[in-house]
Amino acid sequence: MVPIGRGQRELIIGDRQTGKTAMAIDAIINQRDTGVKCIYVAIGQKASTIANVVRKLEEHNALANTIVVVASASESAALQYLAPYSGCTMGEYFRDRGEDALIIYDDLSKQAVAYRQISLLLKRPPGREAFPGDVFYLHSRLLERAARVNEHYVEQFTNGEVKGRSGSLTALPIIETQAGDVSAFVPTNVISITDGQIFLQTQLFNSGLRPAVDPGISVSRVGGAAQTKIIKKLSGGIRTALASTVNWLLLLSSLQILMRPHGSSLTMVRK
Repeated sequence: MVPIGRGQRELIIGDRQTGKTAMAIDAIINQRDTGVKCIYVAIGQKASTIANVVRKLEEHNALANTIVVVASASESAALQYLAPYSGCTMGEYFRDRGEDALIIYDDLSKQAVAYRQISLLLKRPPGREAFPGDVFYLHSRLLERAARVNEHYVEQFTNGEVKGRSGSLTALPIIETQAGDVSAFVPTNVISITDGQIFLQTQLFNSGLRPAVDPGISVSRVGGAAQTKIIKKLSGGIRTALASTVNWLLLLSSLQILMRPHGSSLTMVRK
């Protein structure tokens, strides 16, 4: 439904507790037997949350091909700022040697907050939402490093040691929104940088639809170019059917809220 090609940057965005990390961990687990090297970068997360992620990866035998980079909530703002770049450098190591790598940034909202703290301490002039003016550059220079390189690049980089193999680094950054507001400063910036987004809807999550992907606004700019013909043909019909189902679920959820017996709300629905 939302095709992701190797070397692509696909944003996972949604409110707190909507399954963003679970979706990213599933992506790592699914690469277990493919030879893809995975890097999970935890930024500003609680130590208990990170321990649960590592335990989940261990349960599914996915730690053998996974690197976990941690800058927890108890670490300094400087470490939270630098952690994504460290993880990206590790991913580039595999990419430039003709291998495929997947990196998860969980999440870049917290990196932006850490960078804001550093900038305010350095007395840089604040801009929108007190973020410094170069916060767009902060994320663009990180996410633009995800790419697919051809055989010539790999051969040249390895001085001829590796021939006939291309490499890739695919990025799945995560952004946390507040009350579904994708027009906030950081979400808007990252949406404009990435090649598409998977939007997780709180209402869908609460109604029991997991993963709570809203197909109406979840897109991939690479599109069907990353799919085989048969998958492209099948996924089109599935996406349309799912979008219709999701719209009905959201409508029913809204009607249930209106029909609760709170005075004039019930009367309005009956009319």
